[in-house]
Amino acid sequence: MADVVMVTGTGRSYALGYNIVLRYLEAGDTVIATIRKPSADIDALKAKYGDRLIDATMDILDTGSVNAAAKEVAGKVDHIDTLINNAVGVAPDVDKGFFEADPDNIPRVLDLISVGMLRVVKAFYPLLIKAPGTALIMNISSEAGSIEKCYRTTGMDYGMGKAALNMATMYLYNTFKDERKVNIFAVHPGWIRTNGKEDNPAPLSSYEAAGILKDLFALRREDFTGHRFITNENEDYPF
Repeated sequence: MADVVMVTGTGRSYALGYNIVLRYLEAGDTVIATIRKPSADIDALKAKYGDRLIDATMDILDTGSVNAAAKEVAGKVDHIDTLINNAVGVAPDVDKGFFEADPDNIPRVLDLISVGMLRVVKAFYPLLIKAPGTALIMNISSEAGSIEKCYRTTGMDYGMGKAALNMATMYLYNTFKDERKVNIFAVHPGWIRTNGKEDNPAPLSSYEAAGILKDLFALRREDFTGHRFITNENEDYPF
């Protein structure tokens, strides 16, 4: 039976979100792909897959924008089975160390990665709880968000954002767990060539990574007792 899947941050064909959308479309599912601005890549998928691809424009930094998108989507589908929070961004000085990077760039990244996810879940929750089975929320995190495993001296904005995303995931798990209607995880998706460049040393293309994640999500949908931060290889990862 086909599912209804929503993915945020999908506008670039070489990146992970777009390829997650593609994987679910190829499997016959209906997919809601959210974008912040018009995307020729999503338009091309829409031309190929027709009504099975619903594109929705929203800025997850703006609660009003997210709520408007939720209202629009609710006019097209009656439930959502899987929500994949993939939208992400980094500061312009993400590659600089503590003494060179501007701390004033960090709050926007924190808002985008972690608070943005909360806006999306809150707005689309009414569709999630209408899923005929267990609705699943998968938050795309990173090993960079692990406090225990932290080794970096650059990318503080990104790492702090993903750590906050992991904490928010736990708060939502605690909120949802008793009803067992909505399940939630944070997942490290592996090392991926998300910039699409062939000279990138990462072992996985975005398309390969998306296929691995799709299988993982199906495997963990009904797991309400396992560790909440997992890897693409279905292993626990420390917070």
